[in-house]
Amino acid sequence: MPAIGSSISPYIPMRQDRMADMDGHLILVDGSEREVTAENVKRLLDSSARFWLDLAGLDQDTGAPLLRDTFGFHPLAVEDAEHFGQRPKLDSYDGFALLVVYGVTPAGQLVEVHCFYTEKYLVTVHHDPCLDLVALADRLRQRAGPHPEHVMLLYRVVDSLVDGYFPVLASLDDQIDELEDEILQRPTEQQLGRLFDMKRSLIGLRKVVTPQRDMFATLLSGADVLPGMTPDAERYFRDLYDHLIRISDLVDSYRDLTSGALDTHLSTVSNRLNVVMKQLTIIATIFLPMSFLTGFFGQNFAWMVNRLATLPVFLVVGVGLQVLTAGALIVMFRRRGWLSSDGTVPPATPADRPRVARDKRWYVLHPPKASQAVQSS
Repeated sequence: MPAIGSSISPYIPMRQDRMADMDGHLILVDGSEREVTAENVKRLLDSSARFWLDLAGLDQDTGAPLLRDTFGFHPLAVEDAEHFGQRPKLDSYDGFALLVVYGVTPAGQLVEVHCFYTEKYLVTVHHDPCLDLVALADRLRQRAGPHPEHVMLLYRVVDSLVDGYFPVLASLDDQIDELEDEILQRPTEQQLGRLFDMKRSLIGLRKVVTPQRDMFATLLSGADVLPGMTPDAERYFRDLYDHLIRISDLVDSYRDLTSGALDTHLSTVSNRLNVVMKQLTIIATIFLPMSFLTGFFGQNFAWMVNRLATLPVFLVVGVGLQVLTAGALIVMFRRRGWLSSDGTVPPATPADRPRVARDKRWYVLHPPKASQAVQSS
């Protein structure tokens, strides 16, 4: 489940004019693509063309000088890109802004993305592969028509990362439902491990979703300003902020569900243990008077030995008295309800409840109206 990953892409031999140890794409605002080379980047900077440069991995010998010397980013911002593990934040510098945002892979791994944003270009840096950004790049290559404000490119990048949380949370919801049903049927040690993994994953999600939500709240309140922000673009960022609120609420709700499932598991195990202990206690109670009777008649008293010498007397007094005692105890236990399963949790089938289709659930992201509006604008 979700955990902050920081594995760097393995080295792939490339041409010498290409940025070593890095992969990504360089897409212009008109949808055309260029090879990711330092020469192409410098040429685009000199022409003042609007573009998006995505770097999957950052090599200190090639990538860091590119950010520091070619783009002229502040050394502190470049240092953050070299050493990942930052919390979501928005830092404003002279001429550009640095946003640290997080996405998530379908497997639940968190992906840290550093966005260097100006009014003319956007540079994103991440160490782990990000399918959401790859899909966005494919959509940008196929896009035609008028181009919106450059700040909308930043919106689409962050929106793609945020939208990736919803399928992961929907899958987590299904896993919690299945785990609850399994616990009611038969609690096991493996279920405890899965519950703790889920709680750890949700805690990891909450650590990045909550500050990310607060970051956009600060931006929309006017405390921080993005270059090129317009009133129309602000509406889209408000929709992004609404998605983060929903994700944060879902993470908190699922944490409560996993805690409730953990309590249910412990209660079920405890109740089943009580059932076993009750059964053993009943058996021990039945044999207690029998042990007393056999011990009493086993004493070598002459009077008792002389009068229990015949078979009928042995069957009536020796065996019949024990059977009568056991029968009387069983009748007493049944009248008091000790032999029933009331108040315990025997193996049971979970109650049938209608399953809600995934596309009908309230928290699933609505159709991408915002993205369609951006493409048509």
